Formats: sequence, C-alpha cells, structure tokens
Amino acid sequence: MQAWRVHRNGEPGEVMRREEVDRPTPGDGQLLLKVRAANVNFPDALLCRGHYQVRPPLPFTPGVEVCGETEDGRRVIATPSLPHGGLAEYVVADRAAVLPAPDALDDAEAAALHIGYQTGWFGLHRRAALREGETLLVHAAAGGVGSAAVQLGKAAGARVVGVVGGAEKAAAARELGCDAVIDRHGDDIVAAVKEFTGGRGADVVYDPVGGDAYAKSAKCVAFEGRIVVVGFASGDIPAPALNHALVKNYTIMGLHWGLYNQKDPEAIRRCHDLLTEYAAKGLIKPLIGDRVAFEDAAVAVQRVADGTTTGRLVVLPPATEGAAR
Repeated sequence: MQAWRVHRNGEPGEVMRREEVDRPTPGDGQLLLKVRAANVNFPDALLCRGHYQVRPPLPFTPGVEVCGETEDGRRVIATPSLPHGGLAEYVVADRAAVLPAPDALDDAEAAALHIGYQTGWFGLHRRAALREGETLLVHAAAGGVGSAAVQLGKAAGARVVGVVGGAEKAAAARELGCDAVIDRHGDDIVAAVKEFTGGRGADVVYDPVGGDAYAKSAKCVAFEGRIVVVGFASGDIPAPALNHALVKNYTIMGLHWGLYNQKDPEAIRRCHDLLTEYAAKGLIKPLIGDRVAFEDAAVAVQRVADGTTTGRLVVLPPATEGAAR
C-alpha cells in the first residue's frame, strides 16, 4: 500500500515521504480499516517535528484522525494506532475506540468530526459549563478546532465572538454563525469584546492558540469567567499571572481531551452519540477548507503547521481522490 512516512524529525514539507509499504497487521483488540479520508490536525505537524507528547518510533506515518471502512463494509471514524497513522491507504485502530460515522456527513466531514468536536464539547460543557445566553470568545474561530467550538457554542445558545486573522477568515467565521467577528490584524480584541458585552467581558474563552491570544483573553474575561486552554498553535506557551486570576475572580482550566480515553471512555461514546444527533439536525457540520489529493499530503500538513488554513484540510487516499463519499 501507499503511505506517507517520516524518517527524521523536522518540518512536514521536508521530512514526509510517500512510500510503498506493507499493510499494518492488527493486534489483539484492533481492526484493520481502509482509509476513506484522513483529516489533518495540528498534532500531525507536531509529530513530524518531534514536539508532540507522543513520540512514535521512526519511521512512522502521521495522521491521527480518519474516516475508514471495516472489512465488513461499515463506515466508521477512528484515531489510528501510531506508528501507522492515517495518511495511508490502510490503518489499524483499537476496536473499542472505533465509532460509527454519522450518516449526515460525507467521508471528509466525518474524518474531521471526532477530535475537534469532542475537544470542543468537553471544553465548553464538561470543563467550562457553558450556559445559554453566555458570551463565548473563540480564538482562531475559522480554523479546524475553533470552527467546531463556534458551532457548538451556537448549539448551546451562547453568543459567540470569533477572533480571526484576515478578511477571508472573517467571512468564514460569519458564515459559521459568529455573532461578532474580530480581526486580530487590525482590531483591538480587548476593546471589541468589552464593547460587544457592554463592558462585562466574555464568560467563556476557548483558546487553542496561546501566546498573545491568552494575554488578551485575561484582559477581557468576565467576572467568574472561565478560560479554557486547549493548545498552543502560536508556539508560545504563556505563563499566567495567578495574582490577576485572583483579583479578577476568573478560572483558568486546561483540557487534554485524550485523557478521557483513559479516564472516562464511556463519556467519549456518549459525546459521539450527541454529536451524531447534532449533525443529523444540521447544528454542526465540519468546515472543510480543502479536499486534498494524496500526493499533496505533505503540503497539506505543512499548511496546517504554518497556520495558513481556513477550516479543515482532508486528504483523500488514491482510490477515493475526488470522491464525495
């Protein structure tokens, strides 16, 4: 089969190589899946760089999220078992973590559902307890992770303010349903949030960016607000001033969604059932920025690493390039 592999750590566009390899062999409790679509996530770039919390042995295939097909023809979504990642024609995945793909979503959309929307739901509901009528501030609102949080925030009845970088991403954020959009390239984030909220600030902040985005969030979070730290796409891990959290009465909370696979896997299944219902009702639909040919997978991972994408980039394996389902 064909697969993209990394033999040394570095930038994705430099270290990913397309090769002919043997199909992976499933172990006990695993399934072999034919890949129908593979969603590109920021962790794929971190894996290539050797900066992710999981460091598979070299060589490995990136790709942490797929829509696949079982040997008996069922369409499913899964997180492949590294080192055999999703940027390949076949993967193996733990049977217990394989979930049915929602009928309402095509292959590319289903491939982009699991990690981003699960992270959004656990961050907004399990961690921050977002309530109807509250104001939710989402950084990188037109990106893969942010766009999921925008849709989930709207589904919860929140007023959503999206922060983006550039006019194209601002237009995408408005189409996603943001009640207000802030372009960080020219707008004052803190002033805009306070104006939108009548001086109160954002009740919940969803931050997959870190760095300056976090610093601005601390200045415009509301009394008893909650800042959910999801990741550090900016590459800058902030060092919060805890005295500021104390005097302003806000909460800083982290979210490592992958821990729920170990600590509470049943919660992940319940969340998937809910997300499937949301998809059937049209409340959520992954924003697919581009369906990418398999031969361009390395370029796609590099684009995600560089932060130049809108929505999700989904790679289609050779047999399904151009197919919608």
